[in-house]
Amino acid sequence: MTAFPQPFSSIAAPLMRDNVDTDTIIPSREMRSTGRDGLADGLFAPWRYVEADAREENPEFVLNQPPYRDAKLLLTGANFGCGSSREHAVWALAEWGIRTIIAESFAPIFRNNCVRNFILPITLRRPLVEDLAGAEVAIDLCDQTISCARTSYPFEIDAEAKQMLLHGLDAINLTLKQSDAIHDWLAADRPSRPWVYLEHTQ
Repeated sequence: MTAFPQPFSSIAAPLMRDNVDTDTIIPSREMRSTGRDGLADGLFAPWRYVEADAREENPEFVLNQPPYRDAKLLLTGANFGCGSSREHAVWALAEWGIRTIIAESFAPIFRNNCVRNFILPITLRRPLVEDLAGAEVAIDLCDQTISCARTSYPFEIDAEAKQMLLHGLDAINLTLKQSDAIHDWLAADRPSRPWVYLEHTQ
């Protein structure tokens, strides 16, 4: 997965359910390896398939319907991604092609996992989320706006998450962008607290 694409647009697939937990997003029985690959086939397996083992599709499930099979934007309700902290849920969404989730609210760990895997999590009031259902939606992360033919909304995102998403940075790379400032601070601090920097010798 790479940095969040700019510009970004997708049809908005509505999955307006509350308390969707990570075991529904990717059931434990679908996690057949320790890697990130091969998880998309089990995404939402309890809802996506009439019979999960036979992979018989449920035509009523939104991502099985023709307008939404290639959707990169998912709309959903409150407390999305609750339950366990399993990162496989985000990996499965990413492998399917989801790049943005707009929800009434997120479970905090799930939201952080989204950012670390370059999926943009956006929180909006439920009526605004529902208003986007089925629309072709454009998202400008730089300007923090959501727009479609019907309307336009601003959204909030913290500065660190925004930088990580825009530039494809993980937490370590984000810290390393401050390497000059870190070096300068260490150089200034060393004379005043030399005991902190004593090297171990044998």
